Amino acid sequence: MVRRRNATLSLTAAALLAATPLITSCGAQHPGAAAVVGGRTISVAALQTQVKQVRAAQNATDQADQMIDATSDLSRSQLNSMVFDQVLDRAAHDAGVSVTTTDVQRLEASAAQQVGGAQALRSALLQQYAVAPGQIDEFYRVQAEAQGLARHLGVDLTTQSGQAAVTKVLSSASQELRVDVNPRYGKWNTQTLTLGSASQPWLRQSAATSAPPQQITG
Repeated sequence: MVRRRNATLSLTAAALLAATPLITSCGAQHPGAAAVVGGRTISVAALQTQVKQVRAAQNATDQADQMIDATSDLSRSQLNSMVFDQVLDRAAHDAGVSVTTTDVQRLEASAAQQVGGAQALRSALLQQYAVAPGQIDEFYRVQAEAQGLARHLGVDLTTQSGQAAVTKVLSSASQELRVDVNPRYGKWNTQTLTLGSASQPWLRQSAATSAPPQQITG
């Protein structure tokens, strides 16, 4: 349960966060922004790049039409993941949790072994979570970070109580970061950690264990 989706923890200092006024509209005060998280902008251009990577990967498969039809709201779901990643980064940073390249590689290798190899893993992630090949390392970085946060809290992410404990910490981090999303994509919910009408809970956006994609449930 926790998807993705960036190797270093880039965070705004708490003092600066406290001094930052509430942002009323990304579109008005931050032209070109898809969202602003802790004063940091996720640009529409960056979001479009993520979407294009996924669409290109989907179009290269025999199931292109089905995949594209199943991800008709791809921009929203990709932005959901991008915002969630920054919230998780903040929570992990506050807890003193860090992730190494070895951590990421270990999770990725374990998943690949369980599904039948790297190519099978790429196919599974693309089909089930709309993760392009170039986004896989980030996917497993987020998994590793979530697992590290859970260990810090002394909880098990495979249990409801463990998930609730991590969600509480992430919700708190989300509130501190004052997530503001461009209205065209919806509104961020700090309690469910989802964007607008997104139907997938945060646990589908990163994996709580090193299980292969098809075993991840949320």
